[in-house]
Parts: sequence; structure tokens; C-alpha cells
Amino acid sequence: MSWGSILTLMFASKVGLLLTALPVAFVFFIINIVGSYLIFGGFPGLEQMVRNEQLSVAQFSLVPIPLFVLMGEVLFHTGLAMKSIDAVDAVIRRVPGRLAVVTLVAGTIFSAISGSTIATTAMLGSLLLPQMLQRNYEPKTAMGPILAIGGVDILIPPSGLAVLLGSLAGISISGLLVGGIVPGLILAALFIGYVILRCWLNPELAPTYEDTGAPVAHPWLNLIVTVLPLIGIFALVVVSMIGGWATPTEASALGALATVLVALLYRQLTWESLQKSLMGTASISGALLFIIVGATTFAQLLSFSGATAGLVALIESSNLPQTVILIGMLTILLVLGFFIDQTSIMMITLPFYMPILRAMGVDLVWFGILYLLCMQIGLLTPPFGLLLFVLKGVSPPGITVGLIYRAAIPYVWLTILMMVLIFVFPAIVTAFVASP
Repeated sequence: MSWGSILTLMFASKVGLLLTALPVAFVFFIINIVGSYLIFGGFPGLEQMVRNEQLSVAQFSLVPIPLFVLMGEVLFHTGLAMKSIDAVDAVIRRVPGRLAVVTLVAGTIFSAISGSTIATTAMLGSLLLPQMLQRNYEPKTAMGPILAIGGVDILIPPSGLAVLLGSLAGISISGLLVGGIVPGLILAALFIGYVILRCWLNPELAPTYEDTGAPVAHPWLNLIVTVLPLIGIFALVVVSMIGGWATPTEASALGALATVLVALLYRQLTWESLQKSLMGTASISGALLFIIVGATTFAQLLSFSGATAGLVALIESSNLPQTVILIGMLTILLVLGFFIDQTSIMMITLPFYMPILRAMGVDLVWFGILYLLCMQIGLLTPPFGLLLFVLKGVSPPGITVGLIYRAAIPYVWLTILMMVLIFVFPAIVTAFVASP
């Protein structure tokens, strides 16, 4: 069988099984079992598959995933995340669209110490959306920032999805984590500027209101006391990697330890909150590790069958400009984001993309950040954007899925603008990333 036939068969099988709503991990297990038997050679091939899958998760580089997730779970279940939201709210009382801006600022802070996009969106949606609707915010103005800042969590470390991408694609994990900082902060600033401008031009979108609660005696001091330790955790993780003092795995361990110590310092950590944090971490991390197991063997099957080499040779012989090829690859990611989840997209595309990118000599960290931005857009685009359904699940009655879809659209365009800026000015990503 030719490499083209094998490639078509495996891709069609993957897409077809995903459309049956089977869990992603099971889809790849089915394909891997059949493919290993046929391509690797009968039962010895199945034994090789088992060895490959064992080795795929027995890697030190994967340890940051549960540790980054644990950081976000501890902050969520101990209530420290809510304290930071209150502290930010107390110092920006005169800003147009105040609660929407609070959502973006506090969400950025929370993103810097949380490895879970879902946790960020669920927390902000359940806590702030009812408050904004109660104060007569226009629904799209209230929901859009919650959706947008949840996606920024993908870029700003600690990011579990960045670690997953680095592990599956063979890209420097520390490079992806550091390279996402500046784009993530710029994107958050674009979102904040957009909200302030819209609410300033049309105050009816976010009416002003009088606070009924007791004013904070020293709001700026409260902000420093509440938020500074959280920023310190972020700085500890990032600076330890940039300075070469710690690997991403060691940095994630330092961050998790610091998060627990901060929760203890504020007397917020209880046995109940710790148990919930550990259970949530185990659930999310287990799902990701199963996905890694399936993706690794799938990539090996493509390589062993000659499909990967054949595809790379075909692209090289097409004589298309490199820019056209890269834009085409990013466009495919955006289209796939309409229909399937982010981890499935990674497993479908990375076995094909990475050999092509290496053959073209592309900066893998730079492309990895663009890849993550495509994943972020996929979280916000209908009909299957994950964050759209997360927000729907925590929204008050009367909020329709269609309304949530429309709330996300402006932030999708702002994210595409960020991608254009990175494409034109690669230094936004590469300036602070150490050369390999």
C-alpha cells in the first residue's frame, strides 16, 4: 500500500471515529491497535505498541502538567482567586465598564498562576456574570471578557496546553512557556482597551452603579497584600526558567509548593479544599496523559509506514513560498477548531506538521505560539468551542448559546490581529526566548 493510501486511510478513520463522539483517547487506541497489527507486523507489533505507549508517559518532562493544574485548583478551591478579584475591583471604580475590566485584569492575574482554562472561565462566569447582569450590563458585554480571558490562559504560563504541545511536538517547553508571556499580556491589553473604548463610547453597555458594600479602607494596600504574592508565584516559575536555575519540571514544582504555602499563609487551605484540589488535578491530568499515550503511537505509525516522509517530500516539491505554506497550516488549524477540541487537533496535525516545519527550518517556538493562538480561537468558535459550553453551564437562566456565540466574535478578531502581529514581528515571541 502506498504512503498516500495509508495517510488517507488513517486520517479518514480518525475523523470518522471522532464524529461518533467516542472519547479522544479511545479513538486513537482503536486506530493504534489496528495500525500496529498491520504495519508493525501482527502480535509483535502489538507488543511494540505497548512498549511505546509506556515510554510515552514515563517522561520527566510531563510532570509540569499535573503541577500546573494543581496550582489553579488550589487557588480556586481555597478562595484566593476571589480575593484577588475583590482587590482589583476596589481600585478601578471609575473605569468605564468596571466589572468587565475587573474580569479581564483579575483573569489575567489568575491565568498567571493557573494551568486550567476551564477553571478560569468557570470561576469568572459563576462569580462575575450574575453581578454584571444584575447591574444591567448588556449581556454580550458581560460575557465576552469572561470568554476571552479564559483563552489567554493558554498563552500565559503556567499553561498545561503549552506543556502538552511541547511534549507532543518536541518543542522546547520552557521556550513555549516564556515565549507566550509577552503575546499573552499584549492580548489581554487589547481586550481591556477594547472594553474600555466601547463602554466609553456607549455607556449604556455597562451602566455605572453605586456600591452598597462597605468601602475598602486602603484599596491599593489591599491590592498589594492580596495580589503581590500571586504575582510572586508567577515570577518564581518564569524567572527560574529564564535564569536557567530550574527546568520547566522543577519550576512547576516550585510554583505548586509556593501556591500551597501562600494558601497556608492566608489561612485558606483546609483539608476539604486540598482534597478537592487533588481530585480535580488527578481528573484533568489523567485525561491528558491518556491522550499523550494515543498520540505518540499514532505518530510512530505514520513515520514507520512512510506517510510522514512522503508528505514532507510532496510539500518540498510543490515549490510554494514558505509564507504560503505556513498560512495554509494555520488556516487548517482555525477550520478544525470549529469542529473538534484542541487536543484532538494536536493529535491530528502534529504528526504531519512537525516534519514539514523542521524541513523548512522554521523557528518552532514562534510557530508554537501561533499554534496555541489557533487553539485559543478554537475555544471560542461555534459550534463546539469548549469555553462557550463552560460559560453556558454556569450562566443564569435566559442566557442562550447563540448569545454566547455572538459575545465571543469581537475577541476572536482581536486574537487574529495578535496572530498577524506575531507573524509580521516574530520578536514579540522570540526576543525573550533563549536560542537552542
